[in-house]
Amino acid sequence: MEARSPAQILEYTSDVGLAKVQRGILGQLILSFMAGVFIAFASEGSNMAAFNLFANPDTYGLGKVLAGAVFGTGLMLVVVAGGELFTGNTLILVGVLDRKVKIRQMLSNWLVVYIGNLIGSVFIAYMMNRSMLFNSSNGVLGGQTIKIAAYKTALSFESAFFLGIMCNWLVCLAVWVSYAAKDVTGKLFACFFIICLFITSGFEHSVANMYYIPAGIMAKSNPLWVEASHVGAEQLANLNWLNFIIKNEIPVTLGNIVGGSGMVGLLYWISLKKKKAV
Repeated sequence: MEARSPAQILEYTSDVGLAKVQRGILGQLILSFMAGVFIAFASEGSNMAAFNLFANPDTYGLGKVLAGAVFGTGLMLVVVAGGELFTGNTLILVGVLDRKVKIRQMLSNWLVVYIGNLIGSVFIAYMMNRSMLFNSSNGVLGGQTIKIAAYKTALSFESAFFLGIMCNWLVCLAVWVSYAAKDVTGKLFACFFIICLFITSGFEHSVANMYYIPAGIMAKSNPLWVEASHVGAEQLANLNWLNFIIKNEIPVTLGNIVGGSGMVGLLYWISLKKKKAV
């Protein structure tokens, strides 16, 4: 099937944004909960696939590639099965620029979807802890879960912000390219390669971190997993709910907005909407 051109993708993105804000609050909340679950499943699955590779510095890069190959299933589920994902919804700015969507509608959607994503992601983090799957490989999976969360809550504001920009620049490009495809196969390929690049690169995704960090916070109550993490006492103390929000979610979310709305939505709108006037 013939793919949409970049100009057609822009128009389609604008229409999708309008449809998203016109959906009722309950619908937005349910679909955002589902998207949070999808991304959390992708996060835990990528950790399960690569945790032994992460534990060895010599194979860490290979572990990132493997994790990236698994993680793409999260966005595939959002795009094909249906879900409301905050990071992808930063593209609603295109509808605002087209004057189809009001700013307050966009902000309302972002807030509801962000909350739904958080609930879904934390729910899976809780279930993973209760399932005791973190005991895998004598607790190494639990240890890596703690280590990843401790790393994320130790980032500086600047680092987290720029990692957030680069992350959602790629995530929204994956969504953008999936909009070009008119069949499921094309959408899946669009998600797989670009998301694999984002995870392999080590960028920061606000919704994925809604799983990674709460999972680590919950896991640090288990002595076996703490021992396997080799994380120091100070880092463990800093791994808490307050730092989850302040040290990671706030700067990463702001970066995700810039990366998605600014570096994809705004730049394509300027270039493709203004081309006739140039």
